[in-house]
Amino acid sequence: MIWLVLAVSSWVIGMVLNVWLSKRPTTRFTSLAVPTIFGLTLVIIWECVVRGFEISPVLLPPPSAIAVRFATSTPILWQDFVQTGLKGALSGYIMGCGAAFLLAIVIDRFPFLQRGLLPVGNFVAALPIIGMAPIMVMWFGFDWQSKAAVVVIMVFFPMLVNTVQGLQATDAMQRDLMRTYASTYMQTLIKLRLPAAMPFIFNGLKIATTLALIGAIVAEFFGSPIKGMGFRISTEVGRLALDMVWAEIVVAAIVGSAFYGSVALLEKSVTFWHPSQRKG
Repeated sequence: MIWLVLAVSSWVIGMVLNVWLSKRPTTRFTSLAVPTIFGLTLVIIWECVVRGFEISPVLLPPPSAIAVRFATSTPILWQDFVQTGLKGALSGYIMGCGAAFLLAIVIDRFPFLQRGLLPVGNFVAALPIIGMAPIMVMWFGFDWQSKAAVVVIMVFFPMLVNTVQGLQATDAMQRDLMRTYASTYMQTLIKLRLPAAMPFIFNGLKIATTLALIGAIVAEFFGSPIKGMGFRISTEVGRLALDMVWAEIVVAAIVGSAFYGSVALLEKSVTFWHPSQRKG
């Protein structure tokens, strides 16, 4: 009974604090405090509900057990992060987004390619990852290279479509003005079209951050060495060690949020002039 009382109390306290903070002037502190309080409230309620209803840890471990497992398994979690997050996801992200950006410039320079390549790209982007991952494992082996190949496929076409669309964001009057100054294609691209396309490019980069880690983790379900986040999740589920599974999920959430936040901060510094980055 006391666990249910604690759950209700924490929800009321969290709600009151967030309502009070929402009425305060918007600052960096309030912007961080509101989601932090909300998240902590959910964690406390999770702990209380699991213990109050005596839910089996096989079905849903309490956050305290996940925290203990996280703390005692740091070397394993770090090794899995390096294998999946850095070698698989990050390398595939860089190769896929870089190749998509270069191809988008080629498509922009030769418009007939847009009618031929983009429909093919949409078709490939619709292919299921569970169908492509085993093929990539057969082609590139069980190590991180096959995971990076899956990530390349997942991030390539969202990045390509956004970049192509961004390069077309300038209007005819702006392009005519550059021609009156006798600007070459490359000068127009660098000084006008690429800056105007930056919001679209960063939109593609942010979409790709979420796809990259998901693709690398899922690809490891179809073959990997004895390390990696996907490998660890599939193995520990078979052993009913759900606390370790949740610890890996926490790592994935932290890495994914940090990755997305890094790209968002970079976008803010590059596209500070765009209306979406202005306050008020």
